[in-house]
Amino acid sequence: MTTQISKKSFGTAPGGYEVTEFTLINGHGIEVKVINYGCTITSLKVPDRHGVFADIVLGYDDLEGYLQSNAYIGCVVGRFANRIAHGKFSLEGKEYVLAQNLPPHHLHGGVKGFSHAVWSAEEIETKEGVGIRFTHVSPDGDEGYPGNLQMEVTYMLRDDDTLSFDYRATTDQPTILNLTQHTYFNLHGSNEPILDHLLTIHADHFLPVDETMIPTGEIRSVDGSPFDFRTFKSVGRDIGVDDLQLAIGHGYDHCWVFNNPSQDMHHAATLYDPLSGRRMNVYTTEPGMQLYTANFLQSKMAGKNNVALTPRSGLCLETQHFPDSPNQPGFPSVVLQPGENYRSKTLLKFSLENS
Repeated sequence: MTTQISKKSFGTAPGGYEVTEFTLINGHGIEVKVINYGCTITSLKVPDRHGVFADIVLGYDDLEGYLQSNAYIGCVVGRFANRIAHGKFSLEGKEYVLAQNLPPHHLHGGVKGFSHAVWSAEEIETKEGVGIRFTHVSPDGDEGYPGNLQMEVTYMLRDDDTLSFDYRATTDQPTILNLTQHTYFNLHGSNEPILDHLLTIHADHFLPVDETMIPTGEIRSVDGSPFDFRTFKSVGRDIGVDDLQLAIGHGYDHCWVFNNPSQDMHHAATLYDPLSGRRMNVYTTEPGMQLYTANFLQSKMAGKNNVALTPRSGLCLETQHFPDSPNQPGFPSVVLQPGENYRSKTLLKFSLENS
């Protein structure tokens, strides 16, 4: 099979913006569908150990589902992924006020962040595979953030069965930036609970949160806690134990701190479904990753094939900088200055285990 790329209309967004769905297929038949509304992955089909392909991401059958959803399903979120306490931060002596769209805090870029934008899109074909380069300009003051931000996000589906996300940006004023991809995975290829998925996270520490889900500033060891995923264990093994952090999050909704503090590409996590044999290795340049077990997932509309989207029917592995970093001096900086180039990259490598 040769690589393929095609496109078709996916509807019209508010404001009359045309939304296009692109289909990428690699030489082994892995298929990714993505729309330019929020750079959203609508479908990702990979085979099981018997060669049967199934869609391993949650989503909707049409644009209306994505327009109505508040669950950030499949999209790029920003300018700042995750939470900013009380929707405020200071930068170079000036305070900026953002929307408190998850009262009393700011979440995933605000009311109409990057997940709600219709991006420009360009098809890419290389020797390695096929992809889409998305571009977007976020103007000064957008959702309260400073600076005109020039954004570029490239998705590439390669013939080595890797799906990559490459983020780049520049600004004309000091600003903050923290991007992630918010796809909900279910390696079963269904909406059945993901609690039997096996997971490893290469992190000795995680970030505990207060009762409103803002990091306390502590970087806590995972030793002896339900947050220890340093060796394979099922997602559901400890999710129901008596633990204050799990109670606050109604499950896992926390950021792990990777052992490699540099910006080099490193192996972050592995998700494996013993039933299908599907395995997904995550590599990233980011210092952290939010594991979210869809604890609050619900939708006004049913998902694909008219199946309800419910808690634990998927999980997110959101590679990113730490939540509330602008207000936490002990966390890695998320400041982007004029003349600097923002760069972040995450890879998903798919493979199979026969037993």
